Amino acid sequence: MECTHRVAIPPPQPFVKSLKCSLKETFFPDDPLRQFKNQPPSRKLVLGLHYFFPILQWAPRYTFEFLKSDLVSGITVASLAIPQGISYAKLANLPPILGLYSSFVPPLAYAMMGSSRDLAVGTVAVPSLLLASMLGNEVNANENPKLYLHLAFTATFFAGVFQASLGLLRLGFIVDFLSHATIVGFMAGAATVVCLQQLKEILGLDQFTHATDLVSVLRSVFSQTHEWRWESGVLGCCSLFFLISTRYFSKRKPNFFWISAIAPLTSVVLGSLLVYLIHAEKHGVQVVGELKKGLNPVSLGDLEFFSPYLKATIKTGIITGVIGFAEGIAVGRSFAMFKNYHIDGNKEMIAFGMMNIAGSCTSCYLTTGPFSRAAVNYSAGCKTALSNIVMAIAVMFTLLFLTPLFHYTPLVVLAAIIISAMLCLIDYEAAIHLWQVDKFDFVVCISAYIGVVFGSVEIGLVIAMAISLLRVLLFIARPRTMVLGNLPNSTIFRNAEQYPNASNVPGVLILQIDAPIYFVNASYLRERIARWIDEEEDRIKSSGETCLQYVIMVMSAVGNIDTSGISMLEEIKKAIDRRGLKLVLANPGGEVMKKLHKSKFVENMGQECIYLTVGEAVAGCKYMLQTCKSNPVIVAETRNLT
Repeated sequence: MECTHRVAIPPPQPFVKSLKCSLKETFFPDDPLRQFKNQPPSRKLVLGLHYFFPILQWAPRYTFEFLKSDLVSGITVASLAIPQGISYAKLANLPPILGLYSSFVPPLAYAMMGSSRDLAVGTVAVPSLLLASMLGNEVNANENPKLYLHLAFTATFFAGVFQASLGLLRLGFIVDFLSHATIVGFMAGAATVVCLQQLKEILGLDQFTHATDLVSVLRSVFSQTHEWRWESGVLGCCSLFFLISTRYFSKRKPNFFWISAIAPLTSVVLGSLLVYLIHAEKHGVQVVGELKKGLNPVSLGDLEFFSPYLKATIKTGIITGVIGFAEGIAVGRSFAMFKNYHIDGNKEMIAFGMMNIAGSCTSCYLTTGPFSRAAVNYSAGCKTALSNIVMAIAVMFTLLFLTPLFHYTPLVVLAAIIISAMLCLIDYEAAIHLWQVDKFDFVVCISAYIGVVFGSVEIGLVIAMAISLLRVLLFIARPRTMVLGNLPNSTIFRNAEQYPNASNVPGVLILQIDAPIYFVNASYLRERIARWIDEEEDRIKSSGETCLQYVIMVMSAVGNIDTSGISMLEEIKKAIDRRGLKLVLANPGGEVMKKLHKSKFVENMGQECIYLTVGEAVAGCKYMLQTCKSNPVIVAETRNLT
């Protein structure tokens, strides 16, 4: 028999060193501290400032060509940000002016700390809806607007603290629990709910339900048919048609992206002129009303840290914060991929957190990087985060001089702007793709959608995350096991179901486990392996082949094992021994071998029964079968197979 390679047992390491390596792998997979190695203290300080303030890196290399591009993109995004900001503030049941405030300070903070060149910061629809829904359950915005406003600032503060903490503690992987399917379904459901809420403005209704589910909204709409205003409906439909048409045109003609970008502001201007000229507000068309001039007032003293609603406020902040940075990081990474540069998710969360903390102290509510603004920013040719500063300056100019011009802005036009933006979030093509690729992901997506539309935003999010976590648990608790066969004229062994031409090795059953072995799956694996052995013996009896002598367990995919898993292996070995068979292991990893060695399993089993490759394990088994066909079990137990 050819000499085989022994499976090495990793040398023991001190506990502190082992713990340090584990923590590094968990929290520092990208090794952000690498640049600080072997650097003098002064250089480390500079690198640290560069890490937290990326503007210090790109500002010294800034050129006039970059400035021209960033000026165009910043002004273009501002034309979209102003009407969207007012619209989303109304959606959150907040004063419209807060939408402009939130497009001034947070973009300045992000420009200094953010690492994305394309992200344009501002308020977004889904967190606005969440804010209105969750805080609205505690305080009525119409009955107690001051307290509601203070709670919104406080929720934004806690969202910022939560986001920054996750970034500083390197816990960005938490956002990975929001799977792509979950986000697709949740965003589509939230977009549907937001569109339904706009029926209040489209139909010119004074009273409307605060619930967000489909049944409650439709009941509220059709129970007030006598209150419908045709004037609002006509203006809203015309505005929506204009916005959708310009978006369609810009998609067909990418060079004319600016038409779609300025369409919301154009619709606001035209709608305001129409209302002013024909006095439409006297005919049931509701308008924004007076917006006070001036920059953001300080709101640090308005934060309600000792309010009886503190628990609900913290909960709102955490949930809106998660949704906010999940959307912002996803959008930032998408555009970074287009331009072939990298953004650090943890660094982005620190930037989001700090800009929301700063925003909560300056009369802003939660902001992130919405896709619509980032797409316009990208299409306009932005080069750096300076486009956010340009946008903020344009908003500042509006706050100082132009707010009286928005007095006659019809709410129905703002509703049309929201609906137009939300239609892009209903990604039915992504849902179809999920159905074609992975039915379980499709179920997660649809569950999130149904939960949001027929329940509430929180219920939909909880359902989607629960199903996603259930899937993760199923992957762990019910790992795949498979029988391997030998491909013809080779020493390659692959899944017999995937490769029908793979042949069985006479007298040998080769099983592969495709997951770490933990307490949650140890019992399942014990029963499943026993079933594989029973089925193989039944097959051999029916076909008249050589009786089963060896069971080879391929451990290539078993990255780790705990004490329950080791106990399971011991029980399997005893059960296999009682059947007169022999257990053989193939290619166990370093961590697995270390634990098997410490638990004395290797000693009890025998090092000669552990092989480096499947091919060597099969060769060893064949050798023993050929050496003594009369009693292969005794030979396998007494002969050293090295």
